[in-house]
Amino acid sequence: MLLAEPVVSSWKARLALDFALQDERTVLVGKSHDGPLVVQKPLYPEGGDICHAIVVHPPGGIAGGDELTLEVKTEKRASVLLTTPGAAKWYRSSGPRAKQSLSFKVAGTLEWLPQETIVFDGALAETECEADLAGDAGLIGWDIVCLGRTGSGERFMRGSYRTSIRIRRDGKPLWLERGRIDGGGKLLDSPAGLGGSPVFGTLFVSSLNLNQRLLNETRKPQPEAGRGSVTLLPGILLARYLGDSSEAARRYFIALWRILRPVVAGREAIEPRIWRT
Repeated sequence: MLLAEPVVSSWKARLALDFALQDERTVLVGKSHDGPLVVQKPLYPEGGDICHAIVVHPPGGIAGGDELTLEVKTEKRASVLLTTPGAAKWYRSSGPRAKQSLSFKVAGTLEWLPQETIVFDGALAETECEADLAGDAGLIGWDIVCLGRTGSGERFMRGSYRTSIRIRRDGKPLWLERGRIDGGGKLLDSPAGLGGSPVFGTLFVSSLNLNQRLLNETRKPQPEAGRGSVTLLPGILLARYLGDSSEAARRYFIALWRILRPVVAGREAIEPRIWRT
């Protein structure tokens, strides 16, 4: 007797958030979601002019075939900080690819500061981030990736991780980056790739206030472990991390954020409370 193939279930989830300034307070004026991707109640630890919100994926992990879409819009003068409650986990896949899409339309200020991503051995993961900025909008974002569950000695020997970042201002391209890392591939150990380090990260910033003085300030902090670097290009500043510790990467990026935030967002850096839990 022939047995039927097992049914592979997957999540398709979409969350759209629209923020606007009303009576000198940034409020969530529009929200729609479909599937297991939600936002917690808006918080105001810094006062009403900036809204903190936590994006939650209740299943806790991303499996083969899952598709997550986050769309965020900030109106003129609205200020938003978005983060996540914990590390995102991409599970091993038996064949279907999982995908996460981020779409940001920013006329005010947006800070996208998620916690790290852990890509399990055998995962087939694809992430893309597109940001469209208007006028004098400000954007700060980062992405920290750990290939394999290094705490248990796992290495990324199978599967693949694909990523792309595209940033535009008033329709003009500022930055486009695409990458692909195959499990067990040459880039993992090559000096031209990751050089044997399982953790890498990118911090990206776009503002009309970027300048050489700011670049010099961001080059002063150094990671407690691993390597970091900062580059200033027309309209965008990029920082990189490469090493063995996602915690070291996050602390390095937070140190840079503390320098960048007053210039980009006009306020001192106050860490979201969820980072301390």
